[in-house]
Amino acid sequence: MKKSAKGNSLRRWINKHWQHFRLSLHKIDALPQLTLVGIVIGLLAGGLVTGFRLLIESTLYALLPVHIENFEALSPLQAFLFPITGALILAIIFYYLPKKNSDLSVGDVLERFHNYQGNIPLTNVAVQFFASAISLISGQSVGREGPAVYLGAGMASAFGRWCRLPHNSLRTLIGCGVAAAIAASFNTPIAGVIFAMEVVLMSYSIVGFIPIMMASVCGALITRIVFGEDMLFTFSGFPMHGLWELALMVAAGFIIGVIATIYMRLQLAFMRFSHYPTTIKIILAGLLTSCAALVAPEVLGLGYDTINLLLNSHLAIHTLCIILIVKIIVTSFSVAMGMPGGLIGPQLFIGACVGAILGTLINGIFPDNVSNTGFYVLLGMAAMMGSVINAPLAALMTVLELTYNPSLIFPSMLIIVVSCITTRLLFKCEGIFIEQLRAKGTSLDSSPTHQILSNIGVASVMNTTMVQCEQFVTSVTAKKALTDNPLWIVIHLSSNNDSANNSDEERMAYESPKVLLKAADLATYISQQSDDENKPEILTEQKIDLLNIPAQRMTLASIHSLATLYEAKQVMEKTQTDALYVIPPVTVTQHRPRIKNQPNTLILGIITRQAINTHYQI
Repeated sequence: MKKSAKGNSLRRWINKHWQHFRLSLHKIDALPQLTLVGIVIGLLAGGLVTGFRLLIESTLYALLPVHIENFEALSPLQAFLFPITGALILAIIFYYLPKKNSDLSVGDVLERFHNYQGNIPLTNVAVQFFASAISLISGQSVGREGPAVYLGAGMASAFGRWCRLPHNSLRTLIGCGVAAAIAASFNTPIAGVIFAMEVVLMSYSIVGFIPIMMASVCGALITRIVFGEDMLFTFSGFPMHGLWELALMVAAGFIIGVIATIYMRLQLAFMRFSHYPTTIKIILAGLLTSCAALVAPEVLGLGYDTINLLLNSHLAIHTLCIILIVKIIVTSFSVAMGMPGGLIGPQLFIGACVGAILGTLINGIFPDNVSNTGFYVLLGMAAMMGSVINAPLAALMTVLELTYNPSLIFPSMLIIVVSCITTRLLFKCEGIFIEQLRAKGTSLDSSPTHQILSNIGVASVMNTTMVQCEQFVTSVTAKKALTDNPLWIVIHLSSNNDSANNSDEERMAYESPKVLLKAADLATYISQQSDDENKPEILTEQKIDLLNIPAQRMTLASIHSLATLYEAKQVMEKTQTDALYVIPPVTVTQHRPRIKNQPNTLILGIITRQAINTHYQI
């Protein structure tokens, strides 16, 4: 008995502090709490992505000779069979999956983040893990960073929903998951933070930066424990020879911007066939990749070995042109057809090829007076990534962390700016993820109103100084309701609540119509009735109709306590109301004790349109 009592006491203590912790997350400045949860998300997301990498790399070690990216060493028949076999396996998997489980791109993460309060189905996370692993093992022309982003965001979303954390904190936690995933996949913690802020959250704030930085550190820590601290790319070249070379880099940035636009437009053109069955699209993508492998086996897999080759040696320009054209076509088609995988790796590969071509030409025209070809390979990678995903700072930090070469900063900034301006202003392309969603008929709500109100939970703004009453009350009940000087009175229009059982009360809390009344108006009415010389004092048992007294009333709609102020604003617009009552996110079958003289106890507080507008103006 003593052990049982101690156990119950401990559970009550834990539950009490956990509830307090969750409530604190509703606030916009919950920095310490978000940082603690960010550490957990970073470890979980980093561990999941590390497991994803281990699955892929251990399998490729067994299948490929010498190293895990050596698809070039396969015979023509093997190079042909690898992609088509993987595509057939994926086609069988997707044949038995609902269509909603095949939305696995980074664009889908953005849509879920901005339009669905970050709700990413856990089933999709499992499908992404295994489907993308099959895709990468079979040498499809996609990257592993896109799946890593989805896995990190999905892990954060699942953890937040499992712990029933408020939606405003879930946004930051998804950013933590994305940053940790990028850090674990690339071993680039700073780039992970910038990518999460620049591409996913689309905003910068101290409250967001600190937890996301902490999560990124945890993700990078796990991957360094497992894979070590080796650099992905090695480059021993020299920095640019003189400032006059900046003019060449401006021209190179423009050319890369044009190629990036062609790449994006080609992918969007292929997306016009997205209405075909997923199985057919996957098989066609695998077949195209298999045929392309006979022409240029370098397009298979991630291609990081080819990038390292371009950094430290030379290939003939005609060979580079063939590889570049084939890679652009195959990657565009594969991604458009829904082949599981990401875009960042192929962008780096394409940028490296373009940079190698430009560097070879420039060195041929100005021998011994310009940087070597490898330097332009790195600049091409940065410019292509920045212009395609519309994330210039993330691209800069990615290339810098992948090479540990600070001499790249100044010229990379210039070439990224020129390429981004070319794609955005000259060709009106806002980044591949946004363009993908537009092609699907989807838009993201990233307005300032959305950004501000989505970071605040309703529980931190709601007013709890309220009482609940029936429509008809006696003067004694009315005066008793005003005893604690409430601000609001919630009027329940349903009757005979006293005879209802518990389940009916729970249902009524969610379904019965309610009206909001200012308590001051009821107090004024009672005072006027009592002071009126021509009328006797209100009789004790006289019923007062709270809907007929002189007062300003508002119709109420409900919202759960995990919601954000932006969700509350949407509910008000949809229901044409100016106030909401906040309820806990419980089902109607969960019972709660009833408080005497109160119709039900499920209402936690009141939030008005004026309160929302006040926070937006602040």
